Formats: sequence, structure tokens, C-alpha cells
Amino acid sequence: MRRPTVHDIARVSGFSLATVDRVLNHRSGVRPATVEAVQKVVQDIGYVRDISAANLASGRVYRIAFILPEGDSSFLHSLCTEVEQRARAGLSERLAITLERVPPFDGAALSEALRKHSAETTNSVVIVGTDHPEISLEIERLAGEGVPTLTLISDLPGSGRKHYIGIANTMAGRAAASLLGRFTAGESRAKIAVLAGSLRLRDHQDRLRGFEAVLSNEFPSSAVVAVLEGQDDEKRAAGLLGECLKQHPDLAGIYSLGAGTRGVVAALLSTSARPKVIAHELTGTARTALREGMFDAVIHQSTRREVDACIRLSRSLIDGTPVDPLDAEIRTEIFLRDTIPPLIETESKL
Repeated sequence: MRRPTVHDIARVSGFSLATVDRVLNHRSGVRPATVEAVQKVVQDIGYVRDISAANLASGRVYRIAFILPEGDSSFLHSLCTEVEQRARAGLSERLAITLERVPPFDGAALSEALRKHSAETTNSVVIVGTDHPEISLEIERLAGEGVPTLTLISDLPGSGRKHYIGIANTMAGRAAASLLGRFTAGESRAKIAVLAGSLRLRDHQDRLRGFEAVLSNEFPSSAVVAVLEGQDDEKRAAGLLGECLKQHPDLAGIYSLGAGTRGVVAALLSTSARPKVIAHELTGTARTALREGMFDAVIHQSTRREVDACIRLSRSLIDGTPVDPLDAEIRTEIFLRDTIPPLIETESKL
């Protein structure tokens, strides 16, 4: 059976091809009654638009802006490398990808970066969410212009963002507590320290919430004696954790829930203490620490899958095609010393 075409829509609706084209492409200048009439015919005759062909014919380019935190953490390096690689290869896929870096944990700086974007320059924006009232206002402004915002790694629920791409952070925190609770089961009253980057980030809040819930319910003899915020700065994290180890020389476990891996290693190298350690992101430093027995487990998320998901979801939102919710879900991986995978090309060796 022949597929319906735009000519069929024009013939059945009684409107010109130019009018039908304006309706299908959501352009202005068409009366609401006309839009409704054309859309009814589209539904009645079962017209399905070939988005790829339409975009190719029109020369459409998908303009996707990534706004990511500055910093020298290995995880951020890996994330930005993935974006830059897709940007270089993007022209063949009609992608115009840009990357802007802003100071970490700085809501005002992120808001200012968002203000530079509009429907005239950008089709979709991807950000690592930071809790700040101006950010929500900018996301709402962009949504009003038809520009969707996606949150990556750290979410901003209730902000008007379209989708969140990343791991289930509460579940990751719960998994960390289950592992650390078992690893320290021999301690009569296991003292645990938590090292976060900043609790202004939703992903760090959720990980901590999940961690504390499992620890208190399933391992009541364990206790969190310190929650430290290293601001994802190696020297600051090492200093805070080193001081904590001096105050609690019998510290049984450390949960590093942010990007403070190198700081944890630096602190441990300065002491004879060897608490059990659960960290996030399988960076080069984390690989070495796992292999040498300094870390006991690493919870990981794939930056490649995350960037690919951002691009797929952005294209669907720009085209107005259905979005598969599974595209936004990133699998949580847990690695032990005996399950370290081979280093892939884009992973940081730091």
C-alpha cells in the first residue's frame, strides 16, 4: 500500500503545499484553525513524516550546546573528551556541537552561560545541574523559546528540564553502603567517612541519602563520623581526609562519592591506615588504586554512553519524534580488582 504524502494532505485538506509545509515544520504565520485542520488530516490518512529525508532536503543542522564544569578531575576530562570527539565528527551527522566550560558549583556562572543561548543560536542545551534559582529561570526561558534543556550526571527536577541523563544516584549510594558495610563487617563499631564534591549537586545529595539509608538500616553498628566537601579539588580533598584520618585513626571505611579520587589516594599515601574504600569513576588513578589494593570497589558510569544519549535525545526532541525513556538511563557498573576492564581510548589515564 502506498504511503501517504504531503500532496495527499494538501489534496484532502484543501490547503496549499506551502501551508501544509508550514504546519508540518511548526512555522509561524498559520491560523490555529488551519493548523488544527491540517493536523486532523495527517492523523486521518496516517501520514508519517520521514524526518531524516526532510532534514537532509532542508540541510538542517542540529545545534547542541554542552555547558560543563571546569576542573582537572579525570572524570571531567573524559566527559569533555567525548564531547569534543563527537563535535569533530559531527558534521557528517549534521551536528553542530559546542562545548563551554564554567566554574564548578557556580550557579551564577552557569546561569550566565545559559543566557547566551536562544532559539536563534541553539536547538538543545546540555548542562550538569547545579542548584541555583536563576538556572531554573533560564531553563524555563529556553523552554518557552522551544529550546529543550537536558541535565547530565546531576539532575534538577522541577526546573523545567526535559530529561535527565545519568545513573540512578540514590541506587549507587545504596550499593556503596551495601559493599562497605560488608567489607567492614568485622569491625565492632565501624567508623565511616564520606567525601563529597559539593552537596549543592543533586547527584551528590542523592548518593549520600542512599548511602546513609542502607548503612543505618542494614549496618546499624556502623556510623558516619564525617561528611567532607572537597569541591572536587585534589589538595583540598587530601587535606580534609588527612585531618579526618588523624582524628579517627581507627577509621574503617571511606566512601568517595564525587571526583576526589586523587585526593583520597594522596591522603592514604601519607598514613599507615588502610580503611576500606569505595570510590566513583574508573579513572586511571582509580584503576591503579584498585589493582594495588588501596581501593576495594569503584562505581562507574560510562561518559561515552552519556554523551551519545544526550545527542540522541536532543535530536528526538528537536525533531519532535517520540523519545525512548531507556535512552536516558545509564547503567551503573561496579568494578573490583579482579574485574577491571581494558582501558578504552577515550578514558583518562590520570
